[in-house]
Amino acid sequence: MLGGDLDRGCWCQAWRGRDQLARDTNESRPETARRQIEHDFPPPGYLAYDADEVVGWCGVGVRGRLPRLDSSRTIPRLDDRRVWVIGCFLVRTGHRRKGVATALLDGVLKAARQAGAPGIEAYPIDPVGRRANNNFAFVGLASMFDRAGFRRVAETDAHSDHLPRLLVRLEI
Repeated sequence: MLGGDLDRGCWCQAWRGRDQLARDTNESRPETARRQIEHDFPPPGYLAYDADEVVGWCGVGVRGRLPRLDSSRTIPRLDDRRVWVIGCFLVRTGHRRKGVATALLDGVLKAARQAGAPGIEAYPIDPVGRRANNNFAFVGLASMFDRAGFRRVAETDAHSDHLPRLLVRLEI
């Protein structure tokens, strides 16, 4: 679907309870993502392009429609609002540190505003002056969300790269 290093991974299905779906339908992760892209809003993610090449992905969902996130013991639920959730960023090797994740975030913000979403949440890490390991920075860096106007609400019990993930929110 995406090609190269963007084809590996979870296809943004973990929070959606895909394990139960797979048991019920035998649908693969790529098949599930394709179906969601065709029928769900918001779609399960947004793409970034460099000319005709896909160079990034940002996984998106809505609180209340993500069973594993909604029942998480490590990432708290602030309220019952159906805020959009940014779960991950995946940027193709060779395109990292070039603003792709920021462009994806800007695109999701624009789409959420146009759709009338009440807000957006994310769960990034703050590497506090050190460089985060690419394998764990998929959750995003707090500084990128700070620049976009998100408010740091809480430190969660979830971790990535041995760092606590923050709960950040932007009210729309």
